[in-house]
Amino acid sequence: MRIAAMAAGAVGGYFGARLAAAGHDVFFIARGSNLAAIKANGLKIESVHGDLHLPKVNVTSDPREVGPVDVVLFAVKLWDTETAAELAKPMVGDATRVITLQNGVDSVERIAPILGADRAIGGVTYIATVIAAPGVIKHTSTFAKMVFGRADKKPDAMLDRFVAAGKDAKLDLEISPDIQRERWQKFVFLTAMSGATATFRSSIGPIVADPELRDFYRQLMEETYAVGRASGVAIDHGIIDERMAQTMNVVEPGMKASMAHDLERGNRLELDWLAGKVRTLGRELGVPTPASDTVYRVLKLHRMGR
Repeated sequence: MRIAAMAAGAVGGYFGARLAAAGHDVFFIARGSNLAAIKANGLKIESVHGDLHLPKVNVTSDPREVGPVDVVLFAVKLWDTETAAELAKPMVGDATRVITLQNGVDSVERIAPILGADRAIGGVTYIATVIAAPGVIKHTSTFAKMVFGRADKKPDAMLDRFVAAGKDAKLDLEISPDIQRERWQKFVFLTAMSGATATFRSSIGPIVADPELRDFYRQLMEETYAVGRASGVAIDHGIIDERMAQTMNVVEPGMKASMAHDLERGNRLELDWLAGKVRTLGRELGVPTPASDTVYRVLKLHRMGR
């Protein structure tokens, strides 16, 4: 398949590299020092599932050099969503599927008016990766899963092909029968993980080991769940107990959300689309969000980076 990873960051770079190593025609969109490093040294993956070095990859800063592809892995930061969607147009043909692998819950709705509702596919990932250095992606979790699906729940031959391609690359890919619910289930976990690890400047292990901080972490999930239910999403309350159990028993204690890493590096934060989104929706729907309000207030002055 012809696949574009936009961009070659921690998520798009990881999945794109695995697909390229399996023989697929993968194009990486990058910029700045990451682009220069990949051009000079290739793309390196340091992973618990085995390291990988692609010495020569198709990498560019200009999607016009790529042309139409079968699948775009759309994994840009949330503030770049509309700009990146416009730039992606040369890679999007009639049959192209653009799978959003971003944080948050509104990516599909934001890119659909630009790229077409039939081409915009909701997706979520369950993976812990960071850019350790330009051109180097470090994967620290035992899990690396991608789930995606159409909002209208219709069958899609291109998505079926992509799942098969992923299996050939030994990737865990899955089509969801209800991607809206899947996105919100991820959002429940993500807002808590990002809010807690960034607010407390800590990995998740010490947070859930402390009863008071663990209760705060759970409250963040409860608020996101309540906002989702008030929005009409059919998520079950049992997801909170499930995510708490995973955090306590499966997630590595040293894990931090990408927003916590961005905070440490002085980068811009996705705060307005995470805790900020929960509190905005809470105000619109009449749902109290005191824990999310706290996260937003603590991090507000840092949200634009240094």
